[in-house]
Amino acid sequence: MNAKITATGAYLPEKIMTNFDLEKMVDTSDEWIKQRTGIEIRHIADKETTAELAAKAALDILKNSRLSASDIELIIIATVTPEHPLPATALFVQEKIGAYNAFGFDINAACSGFTYSLSVANAYIRSGMVKNALVIGAETLSKIVDWQDRSTCVIFGDGAAGVLLEAVDDDSVGVLDMVLHSDGRYTDLMIVPAPGSRYPCSEEVIKNRDIYIKMKGNETFKMAIRSIAGVSQEVLDRVGLNFGDVDWMVSHQANRRIIEGVAKRVGLDMNKVIITIDRHANTAAASIPLALDWAYKSGKIKEGDIVLLNSFGASLTWSAGVIRW
Repeated sequence: MNAKITATGAYLPEKIMTNFDLEKMVDTSDEWIKQRTGIEIRHIADKETTAELAAKAALDILKNSRLSASDIELIIIATVTPEHPLPATALFVQEKIGAYNAFGFDINAACSGFTYSLSVANAYIRSGMVKNALVIGAETLSKIVDWQDRSTCVIFGDGAAGVLLEAVDDDSVGVLDMVLHSDGRYTDLMIVPAPGSRYPCSEEVIKNRDIYIKMKGNETFKMAIRSIAGVSQEVLDRVGLNFGDVDWMVSHQANRRIIEGVAKRVGLDMNKVIITIDRHANTAAASIPLALDWAYKSGKIKEGDIVLLNSFGASLTWSAGVIRW
């Protein structure tokens, strides 16, 4: 059995923060943000939680599918901003949508979280353990962004999106293969130090602002293009395809310059690259499924298309997958 994407769905909070709004908060400008990142707006979850965003995305997926919540067998939520340290955000989503016949858990692989989660769901389906799975990336990064740090607060946004994977008796369609990598030598490139077992919550960690994202942007940028291009070539080689066979590349929407750099490095025309970072910023694990949902619903991605997914995540994860839609 292969795992095929049969429906997509998404949800973005109503509140929008523009680059001009950020100009009033930190020393930055609309022109600088657009030139350096490609971002124009980001959505902010004022009162909504990660589970609430994910549940609304899940309901959109189900609305676009032939299944009901009671049919779902597995729920995986990719997130770095969980509802609570425990229990898993997936359980809150399960309750909110009424998917009581499913089991669920979370995966934290930073911005590679969706592709990691997709690979896990794919393995469950190919093994025969389940016949379907909801795979959702959901983030409320605005809640862990330091709004005094201009190097990070302009980059991130909130949102949720995902896909329904179903078992199909056709090995020519669906998830053809996926490749995952990580390297723990680079944990300092991007990190939220506290609270955790190393730095439990205390007055000191709050004073040091260690509860917020800390990122070494230049180092991350330099590694991203090379890593994404390399893992994309690796997964295409595994399925006997090349970049000329790719109809669409859907990358983690971290920075427009990174995506353009990858396309240039592998010789892929930008007309085959999905770009959505301008309208929702970097939403970590939610960014690839948000881009997929937009591309599919807008009619760009069609049945039979070869779609290359690739990602690069903090500290350090990178991955790629090939899907025949």
